[in-house]
Amino acid sequence: MSQIPRPALFLGLAGLLPFLWAALGVIVPTVSDTTVAALGARFNAPYMLIAYGTVILCFMSGVLWGYATTSNRFLPYLMSTLPALWAFFMVGGGEKQATSALLVGFLFVFACDLQFRVWRLTPDWWIPMRALLTAVAMGCLFIGYLG
Repeated sequence: MSQIPRPALFLGLAGLLPFLWAALGVIVPTVSDTTVAALGARFNAPYMLIAYGTVILCFMSGVLWGYATTSNRFLPYLMSTLPALWAFFMVGGGEKQATSALLVGFLFVFACDLQFRVWRLTPDWWIPMRALLTAVAMGCLFIGYLG
Protein backbone atom coordinates (compact mmCIF):
# COMPACT_ATOMS: atom_id res chain seq x y z
CA MET A 1 0.00 0.00 0.00
CA SER A 2 2.91 2.35 0.55
CA GLN A 3 3.53 2.66 -3.20
CA ILE A 4 0.00 3.95 -3.91
CA PRO A 5 0.14 7.72 -4.46
CA ARG A 6 -1.32 9.45 -1.42
CA PRO A 7 -3.90 11.50 -3.36
CA ALA A 8 -5.22 8.37 -5.11
CA LEU A 9 -5.40 6.42 -1.86
CA PHE A 10 -6.94 9.30 0.11
CA LEU A 11 -9.60 10.06 -2.49
CA GLY A 12 -10.28 6.36 -3.09
CA LEU A 13 -10.84 5.79 0.61
CA ALA A 14 -12.96 8.96 0.87
CA GLY A 15 -15.04 7.59 -1.99
CA LEU A 16 -15.98 4.67 0.24
CA LEU A 17 -17.71 6.90 2.79
CA PRO A 18 -21.15 6.87 1.08
CA PHE A 19 -20.95 3.06 0.82
CA LEU A 20 -19.98 2.74 4.49
CA TRP A 21 -22.65 5.22 5.66
CA ALA A 22 -25.36 3.48 3.67
CA ALA A 23 -24.29 0.03 4.93
CA LEU A 24 -24.39 1.38 8.47
CA GLY A 25 -27.89 2.69 7.72
CA VAL A 26 -28.97 -0.79 6.66
CA ILE A 27 -27.59 -2.30 9.88
CA VAL A 28 -28.84 0.54 12.11
CA PRO A 29 -32.12 1.81 10.64
CA THR A 30 -32.14 4.92 12.83
CA VAL A 31 -29.01 6.09 10.95
CA SER A 32 -30.95 5.81 7.69
CA ASP A 33 -34.01 7.50 9.22
CA THR A 34 -31.90 10.40 10.52
CA THR A 35 -30.18 10.79 7.16
CA VAL A 36 -33.54 10.81 5.36
CA ALA A 37 -34.87 13.43 7.80
CA ALA A 38 -31.82 15.62 7.18
CA LEU A 39 -31.28 15.13 3.43
CA GLY A 40 -34.48 13.71 1.94
CA ALA A 41 -36.02 10.40 0.96
CA ARG A 42 -33.51 9.60 -1.76
CA PHE A 43 -30.88 9.21 0.97
CA ASN A 44 -32.44 6.14 2.56
CA ALA A 45 -29.78 3.48 3.03
CA PRO A 46 -30.76 0.91 0.37
CA TYR A 47 -31.30 3.57 -2.28
CA MET A 48 -27.98 5.24 -1.40
CA LEU A 49 -26.17 1.95 -1.94
CA ILE A 50 -27.85 1.44 -5.32
CA ALA A 51 -27.52 5.02 -6.55
CA TYR A 52 -23.93 5.51 -5.41
CA GLY A 53 -22.92 2.02 -6.53
CA THR A 54 -24.28 2.79 -9.99
CA VAL A 55 -22.37 6.08 -10.12
CA ILE A 56 -19.11 4.43 -9.07
CA LEU A 57 -19.52 1.50 -11.46
CA CYS A 58 -19.97 3.98 -14.32
CA PHE A 59 -17.04 6.06 -13.04
CA MET A 60 -14.82 2.98 -13.09
CA SER A 61 -15.93 2.33 -16.66
CA GLY A 62 -14.64 5.80 -17.53
CA VAL A 63 -11.36 5.21 -15.71
CA LEU A 64 -10.83 2.06 -17.74
CA TRP A 65 -11.61 4.02 -20.92
CA GLY A 66 -8.80 6.38 -19.98
CA TYR A 67 -6.40 3.46 -19.62
CA ALA A 68 -7.67 1.99 -22.91
CA THR A 69 -6.61 5.17 -24.73
CA THR A 70 -2.98 4.24 -24.12
CA SER A 71 -3.33 1.00 -26.09
CA ASN A 72 -5.30 1.97 -29.20
CA ARG A 73 -6.68 -1.59 -29.31
CA PHE A 74 -10.34 -2.49 -29.70
CA LEU A 75 -10.68 -4.97 -26.81
CA PRO A 76 -9.63 -2.61 -23.99
CA TYR A 77 -12.03 0.03 -25.31
CA LEU A 78 -14.83 -2.54 -25.50
CA MET A 79 -14.14 -3.85 -22.00
CA SER A 80 -14.11 -0.32 -20.61
CA THR A 81 -17.65 0.35 -21.85
CA LEU A 82 -19.20 -2.83 -20.48
CA PRO A 83 -19.49 -1.84 -16.77
CA ALA A 84 -21.47 1.31 -17.64
CA LEU A 85 -23.67 -0.61 -20.06
CA TRP A 86 -24.20 -3.30 -17.41
CA ALA A 87 -25.32 -0.63 -14.94
CA PHE A 88 -27.65 0.95 -17.48
CA PHE A 89 -29.37 -2.29 -18.49
CA MET A 90 -29.23 -4.35 -15.30
CA VAL A 91 -29.56 -2.03 -12.31
CA GLY A 92 -33.25 -1.74 -11.51
CA GLY A 93 -36.19 -3.97 -10.74
CA GLY A 94 -36.16 -3.53 -6.98
CA GLU A 95 -33.57 -3.47 -4.24
CA LYS A 96 -32.44 -7.10 -4.40
CA GLN A 97 -32.14 -7.23 -8.17
CA ALA A 98 -30.37 -3.87 -8.40
CA THR A 99 -27.96 -4.68 -5.59
CA SER A 100 -27.14 -8.10 -7.00
CA ALA A 101 -26.54 -6.53 -10.42
CA LEU A 102 -24.11 -4.09 -8.81
CA LEU A 103 -22.29 -6.90 -7.04
CA VAL A 104 -21.82 -8.67 -10.37
CA GLY A 105 -20.81 -5.39 -12.00
CA PHE A 106 -18.13 -4.71 -9.39
CA LEU A 107 -16.75 -8.23 -9.80
CA PHE A 108 -16.60 -7.68 -13.54
CA VAL A 109 -14.91 -4.28 -13.30
CA PHE A 110 -12.29 -5.80 -10.99
CA ALA A 111 -11.73 -8.58 -13.53
CA CYS A 112 -11.23 -5.80 -16.11
CA ASP A 113 -8.76 -4.11 -13.74
CA LEU A 114 -6.79 -7.35 -13.58
CA GLN A 115 -6.80 -7.78 -17.35
CA PHE A 116 -5.76 -4.17 -17.91
CA ARG A 117 -2.85 -4.79 -15.52
CA VAL A 118 -1.86 -7.90 -17.51
CA TRP A 119 -1.83 -5.67 -20.60
CA ARG A 120 0.32 -3.20 -18.61
CA LEU A 121 -2.19 -0.40 -19.13
CA THR A 122 -2.35 0.47 -15.41
CA PRO A 123 0.34 1.50 -12.94
CA ASP A 124 1.87 -1.08 -10.60
CA TRP A 125 -0.06 0.26 -7.60
CA TRP A 126 -3.46 -0.03 -9.33
CA ILE A 127 -4.42 -3.58 -8.31
CA PRO A 128 -3.56 -3.26 -4.60
CA MET A 129 -5.67 -0.10 -4.39
CA ARG A 130 -8.53 -1.49 -6.48
CA ALA A 131 -8.59 -4.74 -4.48
CA LEU A 132 -9.05 -2.81 -1.23
CA LEU A 133 -11.66 -0.42 -2.61
CA THR A 134 -13.58 -3.17 -4.40
CA ALA A 135 -13.63 -5.41 -1.31
CA VAL A 136 -15.06 -2.66 0.89
CA ALA A 137 -17.60 -1.50 -1.71
CA MET A 138 -18.77 -5.07 -2.33
CA GLY A 139 -18.94 -5.77 1.40
CA CYS A 140 -21.23 -2.76 1.81
CA LEU A 141 -23.36 -3.81 -1.14
CA PHE A 142 -23.60 -7.31 0.29
CA ILE A 143 -24.86 -5.86 3.58
CA GLY A 144 -27.48 -4.02 1.53
CA TYR A 145 -28.41 -7.20 -0.30
CA LEU A 146 -28.89 -9.08 2.97
CA GLY A 147 -30.69 -6.15 4.62
